[in-house]
Amino acid sequence: MSKRNIRVTDPVWKNYKELVRKEMIPYQWAVLNDSIDIAIERERNDDSIPNEKSHAIENLKIAAGLKKGEHYGWVFQDSDVYKWLEAVAYSLLDTWDDSLKDLADEVVELISKAQEPDGYINTFFTISGPERRYMRLAESHELYCMGHLLEALVAYNMATGSSLAMEIAAKLADHLCDTFGPEEGKYHFADGHEEIEIGLMKLYHLKGDNRYRDLAEYFLKVRADSPKEWKRLKAEDKGGDILGGISSEPSKYNQTHLPVEKQDTAEGHAVRVVYMCSAMADVAEASGNKDFAAACRKIWRNIVDKRMYITGGIGSTVLGESFTLDYDLPNDTMYCETCASIGLIFFAKQMLKLDRNGEYADVMERALYNTALSGMALDGKHFFYVNPLEVVPQKGKLDPTKSHVKSVRPEWLGCACCPPNLARLITSVEDYIYSVFDDAIFVNLFIASELEPDENGKKVFIKQKTDYPKSGKVLFEIDNKEEKETTIAIRLPGWTDDAKMSLDGTAYKPTLKDGYMYVPVSSGEHTIDFEIEIKPKRWYANLDVSEDIHKVAVARGPQVYCVEEKDNGSGLHRLLLNKESRLVDHYEEDLLGGVCVVEGDGERCTDSSDSESIGGLYTDRKEYKKETVKIRFIPYNTWGNRGENEMRVWLSEE
Repeated sequence: MSKRNIRVTDPVWKNYKELVRKEMIPYQWAVLNDSIDIAIERERNDDSIPNEKSHAIENLKIAAGLKKGEHYGWVFQDSDVYKWLEAVAYSLLDTWDDSLKDLADEVVELISKAQEPDGYINTFFTISGPERRYMRLAESHELYCMGHLLEALVAYNMATGSSLAMEIAAKLADHLCDTFGPEEGKYHFADGHEEIEIGLMKLYHLKGDNRYRDLAEYFLKVRADSPKEWKRLKAEDKGGDILGGISSEPSKYNQTHLPVEKQDTAEGHAVRVVYMCSAMADVAEASGNKDFAAACRKIWRNIVDKRMYITGGIGSTVLGESFTLDYDLPNDTMYCETCASIGLIFFAKQMLKLDRNGEYADVMERALYNTALSGMALDGKHFFYVNPLEVVPQKGKLDPTKSHVKSVRPEWLGCACCPPNLARLITSVEDYIYSVFDDAIFVNLFIASELEPDENGKKVFIKQKTDYPKSGKVLFEIDNKEEKETTIAIRLPGWTDDAKMSLDGTAYKPTLKDGYMYVPVSSGEHTIDFEIEIKPKRWYANLDVSEDIHKVAVARGPQVYCVEEKDNGSGLHRLLLNKESRLVDHYEEDLLGGVCVVEGDGERCTDSSDSESIGGLYTDRKEYKKETVKIRFIPYNTWGNRGENEMRVWLSEE
C-alpha cells in the first residue's frame, strides 16, 4: 500500500471524494456490469448511439474467453472500465478498502486475460475482427483506449504496488514500441483521438524508460501525416466503417490539418485538442522540445482569449463537439463537454511545469469549480455530458438543434466517457494543489491540505488551512527542515481586487511575478496568513461575443453564478439586473449542500403598457411594464439539482 505525500483535509473536497468512493464508484461498477435498472440516455438525438446497456465488463470477459457473445457498445467502451480503475486507485490512496482493492484486482486480472500474447488489447477487435487491427485508426480509438489503460495501470501500481498492473503496462507499451515508429517496417501514423501520448508519458515518468517518451513524441510529430496512411489502410480493409461519421470529418476535427508544432489555434473536437496539448506540454518539458512548447502557448492563448466560456467550458457546437471560430460562444447551443473542461485542467497543469504563470492555475481553478463539478449531481449518481449556460427545458425537448441541452442530469449516458473521467479527477485533486520544483513550492489551489516531502522531495512540510471559497482566508503553517531558505510561491488570483499577507505575524509585501507571490522562508517553522478579497462581482464579455453584448454575468471568487427558475420564476430572459444594484452574498447551510447565495436588485419585464399590442408578436413601441424583483443567484456547479427548470448565466443589465 502506497501513501500520498499530499492529503486533502478540506471538508468540502473530502465530501466530494467520499461521494465518489461511496456512491459513484459502486454505482459505476453496477452500470459497467449491467446489474442496475437505470435509464441510459443518449447525449443527443442520434439513434446510432448505443443506450441499452454498458456491456463493458462483459466485453472484456468475452475477449478473455471467459464468456461467449458479441461485442456491444461503442468501440471505445473499454476506456470506461479503465477510467473506473484509475478512480479506484486514487481512492485507495485516500482511504484503504480491502474489498474495493480485491474487486479492482479482479478487474486487473480480467484485463490481463483479455490482453493478447503480443501485448495488444481491445475488446472490439479481439471479438469482432482481429485481422483489422490498426486498419481504422482514424475512427477505431484503439490507441485511445490503450492510453487510458496505461494511465489506470500506472495509478493502480502506485496505489497498491500491483506487479500484474506493471506487467500488463510494460507488455502493452513494448508492443506499441515494436509496432509504431519511424523505423522501416513499422506503422507511421497516430490515433484519431489523442490519449495514448498521455498514457505513455505517465508510464515514462514512473519507469524512466525513454522509449515511452520518444514514442509519445513520435505520435505527435507524425499526426499531420497520418490521414494518408489511414486512407491507404481503409482501402485495404473490407470490414466496413466502425464510426463512419468520424472518418468523414474534416482534418481539423482530429488536429491533422497541420503539423502539431505549427498549430496556433484550437481547432476541431475540443477534448482531442486539450488532450493533444496536455501531451505536447508534458513531452516538451521532459524532452526540451521548444517547438511543442511554443505551439502549446499559442493554442492556450487562443482558447483563453477567444474560445473559452466564462465557466471554463470549451466546445462551441454539438457538430463534432468542437471549437468553431474566435468569439463564437453561444449560450444555448454550445457543447462544453465535461471531459473537455477536465482536459483543459490537464493542459493547465502541464503548462505550469513549463511556465510558472498563475494564469494557468486561474483557468485550472475556473474549469474545476464550474464546468467540471457541474458534470455530477450532488448525489453522485446523475451526470451531465453537456454543460450549457442557458436552458429552457422545452427547447431541449422540441428543438432538434438543442437535443443535447439537458435540464436535469441523466442517470447514465450512452456515451459514458464523462462520469468516470470526473471520478478520476476528483479522486486525484491533490495532484493540482501544489507544484514542487527544486527551487520553490508553488501553491496553485486553495484547498485545505497537508504537503509532506516525497522520497526525493524538498524537506518542507506545509499545512494549508482554509474554508475557501466560502471566505478568502488562507493560513499556511510551514516547517522548513531544509538547511537553507526555501521559497513558497502563492498564487494571487487574477479575479481578485485586493489581497493582504503577513509572515510570522508581521505584515509582509511579497515579490509578485506572473501571478505568484514569492515568499522566502528560512529554516524552521513559519506561518503565512493570506487573505484574498472574495466578493460578488460583475463580469462582461468581449464586444465580439455577440451573444453576450449588453449582458452581465456574476461571479464570486472562482465560482461563476447563475439564476434558476426555482428561485426567480419562469421566463428568466425577462430579468434585468440593475446597473447600480449592490450584489450581496450570504451563506445558506441547508441549500444545495451549503452554498453562498448572491442577491441583487433587478426588474422583470412583463407585458407592454400598450394594451392593444398585448399578445401580438411584434410592436412598434418599446414599452414594457416592469416589476421590481430581488434576483437570486446560486453557484453554477450546483444548478439542476432541484428538478427540471430554466437556468441562465448571462442576464441583461439595465
